[in-house]
Amino acid sequence: MTGGAGFIGTELLRQTLGQYDRVVVLDSLLPQVHATAPQLPEGVELVVGDVADAAAWTEVVGALRDAGRLDVVHLAAETGTGQSLAEPSRHALANVVGTTRLTEALDAASARPDRIVLASSRAVYGEGAWSFDGELRYPGQRGVEQLSAGQWDFAGAEPVAMRADLVHPDPVSVYGATKLAQEHLLAAWCVAHDVPLTVLRLQNVYGVGQSLTNSYTGILPLFCRMAREGRAIPLYEDGLVRRDFVHVSDVVAAMRAALATSTPGVQTLDVGSGEYATVEHVACVIAEAYGSPTPVVSGDFRHGDVRHAWADTSRTESVLAWTPTVPLDAGLRELVSWVDEVLGAQASAR
Repeated sequence: MTGGAGFIGTELLRQTLGQYDRVVVLDSLLPQVHATAPQLPEGVELVVGDVADAAAWTEVVGALRDAGRLDVVHLAAETGTGQSLAEPSRHALANVVGTTRLTEALDAASARPDRIVLASSRAVYGEGAWSFDGELRYPGQRGVEQLSAGQWDFAGAEPVAMRADLVHPDPVSVYGATKLAQEHLLAAWCVAHDVPLTVLRLQNVYGVGQSLTNSYTGILPLFCRMAREGRAIPLYEDGLVRRDFVHVSDVVAAMRAALATSTPGVQTLDVGSGEYATVEHVACVIAEAYGSPTPVVSGDFRHGDVRHAWADTSRTESVLAWTPTVPLDAGLRELVSWVDEVLGAQASAR
């Protein structure tokens, strides 16, 4: 498992504990993601190294050679749409070169996994498809002129839910482009070697264990910190940006279902709650929980951010016999309680 010491990886490790004879994790323990040492289940072998560094794979290759049945979960990635625009080489190295290093390691070990699961992103869709009087079109990236004028939506159009077999990818960020490259690279290798590949395009994942210091991996912990400090949460654009917030337990359940499937070839599926909420809604729920000021629309915007994004999960539910189960408001209450517990303990320790 690459990136297995992160938020999603550690939860997946806990949920699959005892399912495998040997579990090897390759993770760089990037400070932006890991403010503290990761808490991995007992018995997990941690190799600390950068997925883009060929030398980091030397120890992993030995484990791959020894494997009988072999499952590979590729989670390692640099995230953040805005950050990727300013640091494109960093994101390309981790996401693109890191993926080619994985395939090189498999070749070096003459390993042919029983399945590879890739954690991709809804960022590959960019602005996605919009319905113009019933006709699907791809309006592409919102430009400086449009955003500066406060024209957040595309005139005369309605956004459409993201579904891999209906909406084609059209990334508008460096991050999204590198995640799509991951999909293509692994698909090319897997088809050539008859290795089943499941690509899971994740929506906005949240939950207990999420980084409280990395603003690039989720806005909900950031909102909690602001509200806890009595600050008004600022809302970009008009606050009506739609997002699909999916609980980490539902994501891990989808990954476990993907690992268990016997479907051959390459399948690309969407993982989300299947519903959208406006950023204003989640900010108001969090503000109310802390008794903080009402969120304030700032009118600011970030290049590379898309206007609306949510998943149509019907096909994923059918293919994987999986369904999301955690309602957003319940998940937010759980997150708020956990953030309070962690930050309270940190304050007491100082």
